[in-house]
Amino acid sequence: MNPVLVHIMRGEVLESFHRGVICVVNETGDVLYSAGDINQRCYPRSAMKYFQHLPLLLSSSFKPLNLTKQDIALMCASHNGEPVHAEGSEAILTKIDLHVRDLQCGIQDPNLRSDRIQLIKNQEEPTALHNNCSGKHAGFLAYCKAEGLPTKNYLEPTHPLHIEIKKWVSTFYECEPDDMLVGIDGCSAPIFSATVKQQAIGFKNLSTPEQIGDDHLVAACQLLLDSIKENPYLIAGNKRYCTELMQVTKGRIIGKTGADGVYSAVIPHLKIGISIKIDDGTMGPQYTVMQELLTQLGLLSKEEQAHLENYHHHINKNWNKKITGSVIPSGAWKAEKIQ
Repeated sequence: MNPVLVHIMRGEVLESFHRGVICVVNETGDVLYSAGDINQRCYPRSAMKYFQHLPLLLSSSFKPLNLTKQDIALMCASHNGEPVHAEGSEAILTKIDLHVRDLQCGIQDPNLRSDRIQLIKNQEEPTALHNNCSGKHAGFLAYCKAEGLPTKNYLEPTHPLHIEIKKWVSTFYECEPDDMLVGIDGCSAPIFSATVKQQAIGFKNLSTPEQIGDDHLVAACQLLLDSIKENPYLIAGNKRYCTELMQVTKGRIIGKTGADGVYSAVIPHLKIGISIKIDDGTMGPQYTVMQELLTQLGLLSKEEQAHLENYHHHINKNWNKKITGSVIPSGAWKAEKIQ
């Protein structure tokens, strides 16, 4: 049974808790720290987005598309559907002569109440551009356009796009493609299963691509990481951990959330990969775990810890704004500082 990583307190009483898995690997893929069953298989969900656009970045037809670093970051996003995200996704579609109707991710309301209210005031309806995966789907379509592939069925698991994605995901995760089971993500795109350790290795390999590929792959990974690091707001948005973590650390730590309690990160200058999975799939506890882990590993300054304290020790309030309790690390696990 995996250890309890997070406590949910009501007053002074432990009301509930979350079990999960943590894996930290170094430059050679050796485990620096772990808690729980790191060979537990799961779907990385949106934490796989950083790998799903490698086929596009490696395509010989990529440059003529004139896609910017902002475009690339948005393709990797699980965003709030704020105007900057919706407009950015539409701009990508314009560059490839496609339209919002070509997106097959589904219609989703913006995450933030203020943006939902603004749509109502403007007498507008949410569209697929507001879907948190609209950038990813625009990137999928960009690859199809670049390679002359059909766009109508771009979400089929047998489409050449996803065959190519699976090839590169398995390469970075250092596993056999046939071992990766295929599921359907929340945005209807194919998603591939992996162990928590494989996901950590995959993120580590974003900082060590020379170990698995040629100079072209190294350049593609550098462009990917630079795009994300330079545009953290596009990756998620207001009041979002991915954005705030990268803003506060100035891109020293590059993270990505995934649905059902997933969080993964790469620390490029240390060539370290991290992956976390909360067993019950609750969203939020993985950020508490990540904050505690980074603190234990000695990877955040006191100032950075203070800026991100709300994610490490989250205060719960009721409808009357009265404090009822908190979400805190369990204290049952301890990682050594990285020298």
